Amino acid sequence: MKRWRRSVLALLLPLLTTLVLITPGTAQEGTVAVIVNPRNSITDVSSSDLRKIFNGEKRSWPAGVRIKLIVLAPGSHERLVLLRLLGMSESEYKHYWAAQVFRGDVDSEPLTVPSFGMVKEAATVFPGAIALVDARDVKPGMPLKVIKLDGHMPGDVGYSLR
Repeated sequence: MKRWRRSVLALLLPLLTTLVLITPGTAQEGTVAVIVNPRNSITDVSSSDLRKIFNGEKRSWPAGVRIKLIVLAPGSHERLVLLRLLGMSESEYKHYWAAQVFRGDVDSEPLTVPSFGMVKEAATVFPGAIALVDARDVKPGMPLKVIKLDGHMPGDVGYSLR
C-alpha cells in the first residue's frame, strides 16, 4: 500500500509543481520577457511585429541584422506562450516551419534549445537573436537585453505575455 502511494505521489508531484509555477500570483510569476542580443538597438516591439518575427514574416532588424529565432523546447511555459501568440498548436507550429524550410522561404527552423542557460548563450552569440524567456530568470548584469512589448516591460500593468 505504501509503495502505491509513493508511486502516485511521484507521478503527481511534478504535475502539481508545474501547475503552481504556471499559475499567476505575482506580477512577475508566469510573465514571459522578450530578450534580444545586448548589442541590438531595438528597445520596443509591438505584439503584431513580435508575431511577424516569430512566424518568420519579418526576417531582419531595422539595422539590417538578420533575426535569429531562439525558442525553448516543447512543453515549456515560454513555448506555450509562443504558440498562443501565433495561434498554433505544437504540431501546427512544427508543420509550419517544416513547410517554410521545404519551400525555401527560410534557411532553417528556429533554434530550439532545452534550457534558459542555452537561450542566454545563444542570445549572446547571435547578433540578431530574439527569444521568449521567463522574466524571473533574467537578472541584472546578465548579457541579455529585455525589450518592451507594446511599450510595457514585464511586470508592468498592461504587459501581455503570460
